[in-house]
Amino acid sequence: MKAEFEYVFPAIRGVQAGREYYVSMCPLRLIPKIFIFDEEELVPELRAQRRLNKSRVPTISRYLLKHKRDYVFSALTASIDSDVLFEAAGSESKDNLLGVLHIPMSARFIINDGQHRRAAIEMALREEPDLGDETIAVVFFLDVGLERCQQMFADLNRYAVRPSKSLEVLYEHREDMSKLAKIVAERSLAFREVVEPEKSTLSPRSHKLFTLSAIYSASEALLQGYESVPFDEQLDIAISYWDEVSKHIPEWQLVRQKKMTSGDVRQDFIHSHGIALHALGNLGNTLLKDYPESWQDRLIPLGQIDWSRSNGMLWEGRAMIGGKLSKTTQNVALTTNLIKTLLDLPLTQEEQRVEAAFLRGEHVS
Repeated sequence: MKAEFEYVFPAIRGVQAGREYYVSMCPLRLIPKIFIFDEEELVPELRAQRRLNKSRVPTISRYLLKHKRDYVFSALTASIDSDVLFEAAGSESKDNLLGVLHIPMSARFIINDGQHRRAAIEMALREEPDLGDETIAVVFFLDVGLERCQQMFADLNRYAVRPSKSLEVLYEHREDMSKLAKIVAERSLAFREVVEPEKSTLSPRSHKLFTLSAIYSASEALLQGYESVPFDEQLDIAISYWDEVSKHIPEWQLVRQKKMTSGDVRQDFIHSHGIALHALGNLGNTLLKDYPESWQDRLIPLGQIDWSRSNGMLWEGRAMIGGKLSKTTQNVALTTNLIKTLLDLPLTQEEQRVEAAFLRGEHVS
């Protein structure tokens, strides 16, 4: 009989839906070599995943290279188009789950879940070959003829839910802006005790006035261009700015004084919603750079703005579309323009372009 070359993986055997599957720890250097990557090798009927989003791959690769000492990758899931042999360690009993998995080199491996991680690993290995000695878990499912791979992809993603932006910020401990947003939410008089740390949308009955994700986006806009400034100085700037803004928005103070409910404020006014906070962050960035000695005084007119959602003449087309708040890039820009105009601040050339297009009834990308 003709001998056939094979891959040999230490593995754990399991059973799902009456079918055996196997889990192994694969060296990263093997991942690009054994899994099909070129989508053109597969006709659409056999392709087990959506097409590769090539813009995501460098981001994941940079994450791996930047955090070589503390990155985390979840398991890849793959279909094997071949018969395999599992040799149990010791007893041949079905109860013996540890052993060695033999897979012919002629087999096709198709990723059901993890194609972007696989491509990112390949990219990272070009820069850091030593990463090849590290391992990633791979779950192997037998699928001779590749009849089940598309259904497996659908099943694996059927109940996948991306965490909210607020929760991502809450659990992110490496990125400085996430750290800053959490500290600002805790220390700033504007936000203390009225920030929802996990959800990115608030129900009408919520006792919270702001979301952590909104504070993140607004503070990021505020500190644009301050990346080289020490973290503690950025933090002081952010807290000082938001505390000053809070002085000129009486409803925020009334909520803290228990004289208004958060739900009523969010229902009737736009200033506690993400689009307004982001616009106020943009405003602060301009004030801090252009009026470093007088930015506090220039915030005083905020108290004269009618932030009511019912004021469609002011906010419709800018912060609202058809009476509903809209946080597109264009809406944020137009809301920023309006606030700057109400505070008698000049618009930049780009802001003038956006404003002119809006007044002509054009959509700006």
